[in-house]
Amino acid sequence: MLTVDFTRFPLAPGDRVLDLGCGAGRHAFECYRRGARVVALDRNGEEIREVARWFAAMEEAGEAPAGATATAMEGDALNLPFPDASFDVVIISEVMEHIPDDKGVLAEMVRVLKPGGRIAVTVPRYGPEKVCWALSDAYHEVEGGHIRIYRAEELLGRIREAGLRPYGTHHAHALHSPYWWLKCAFGVDNDKALPVRAYHKLLVWDIMKKPLATRLAERALNPVLGKSFVVYATKPHLPADAAL
Repeated sequence: MLTVDFTRFPLAPGDRVLDLGCGAGRHAFECYRRGARVVALDRNGEEIREVARWFAAMEEAGEAPAGATATAMEGDALNLPFPDASFDVVIISEVMEHIPDDKGVLAEMVRVLKPGGRIAVTVPRYGPEKVCWALSDAYHEVEGGHIRIYRAEELLGRIREAGLRPYGTHHAHALHSPYWWLKCAFGVDNDKALPVRAYHKLLVWDIMKKPLATRLAERALNPVLGKSFVVYATKPHLPADAAL
């Protein structure tokens, strides 16, 4: 299930991509399939080892084009182990709401992104996320949990302050908002509640089968109920005189 829309955020074969806070690796895997040279980085060593295993399995199965590469590594988003201007593309999906120093993370992403490079940032959308917080303290008051809810203009302002130029936004995963409301209402760790189990089956069916009816429904509902807010931005080239 991808949050970044690669029709709005195109990759070229050979692009060097950083998936920052990659988690289980969903965006890193898609970039690898598209022929990119991918680095998936996360602070969670267990998840990184699993991502590395999936990269190896994809290579063995021939899922990535010739020239594509993939590396999984542990790292700190506030102290990235890469030189300046190392990447053509940076993706950070559902991460910034967890990190106290979000301005520091943006600064590091800008540092490692090449001039002219592109960045995709996704966070939980304000409205649906606010409902989750209202229904359940346990949803966010956990170690490593969500510490803030971004309004759209707040996130866009942070991105601009970091020196990036936003060029597009959208919302995603409208069908997932009711699922998380149910989880919060019945208990975030309670997977046995009938409404939660029934809705989870619907989501799994939708992800696996991709029926036209639910695709059209989600597309129509995303502007209203989309669980995620997505921003695409570029890093400007330095003016000729500033580069001297």
